Amino acid sequence: MNQSFYLPSLLRLRRADVAHVFSASYWSFLLAPVPAILAARGFGKRIVLHYHSGEAEDHLAKWGALVHPWLRLVDETVVPSVYLRNVFTRHGYRARVIPNVADTSRFRYRERSPLRPHLLSTRNLESFYRVDNTLEAFALLKARYPEAILTIAGYGSEESQLRRLAASLGSDGIRFVGRVPPDDIPGLYEEADIFVNSSIVDNQPVSVLEAFASGLPVVSTGTGDIANMVRDGATGLLVPPDDPAAIVKAVTSLLEDPDRALHIVRRARQEVEQYTWTQVREAWAAVYLKRSAPNSGL
Repeated sequence: MNQSFYLPSLLRLRRADVAHVFSASYWSFLLAPVPAILAARGFGKRIVLHYHSGEAEDHLAKWGALVHPWLRLVDETVVPSVYLRNVFTRHGYRARVIPNVADTSRFRYRERSPLRPHLLSTRNLESFYRVDNTLEAFALLKARYPEAILTIAGYGSEESQLRRLAASLGSDGIRFVGRVPPDDIPGLYEEADIFVNSSIVDNQPVSVLEAFASGLPVVSTGTGDIANMVRDGATGLLVPPDDPAAIVKAVTSLLEDPDRALHIVRRARQEVEQYTWTQVREAWAAVYLKRSAPNSGL
């Protein structure tokens, strides 16, 4: 973030009724939310902190002195998941749950028949997303399905390491596509048949919702709020963290039982409706109206 542009932009808060402050964890919390909170408080504005990071537990526990004074200046905290609400509750804060929004109109729902071993990963290439587990699972799957394909979309600090791992495993069928413009994301789901997520730290990933909207069966770890999003055996399949063999077993079960896969994607498509703007907008309107009302209590 370029602070020389960001900080002057906060002067626009003078004309606002409510400051909606988007927040993640660690240094990004200090660099972006904290200046916005200070500016909004200085202008006498109500502050809604919209906190998304799956690393909240570690952030609140280890960065206490650098975090808690600013959180106490916030009028309301909104999180997208029950998982994060429970984290904030444990640290003495109330939080309201409003789910992430999935723009399902951008994605074409399609039922795959036959279901092919064409896998997609759209998580960034960072250690807590464990894309290495996805690669190792794919190598095992490839032994059974030589025609298998894995597309890895995303970027991050582990890209070189993951490319080396792919080469050592035999990179045939593995495609790294890097950072993908938002307009091109739906095309990745359209080309794939199964979505795989191996994260060990997470919250409520929009990528899972995008898979739901596209008709891709989801195989994922149950970290963060994913276990609430993906009901095992109903709207997807859950696997233990750091277990490539379990990923292969789940993917294979879908390939060998296409009727089960079809039932899963149909339920998932129904499930994703609760994350659409039509369903979520009234909750946000209530937050804004409450926060902008005179003498609104906490």
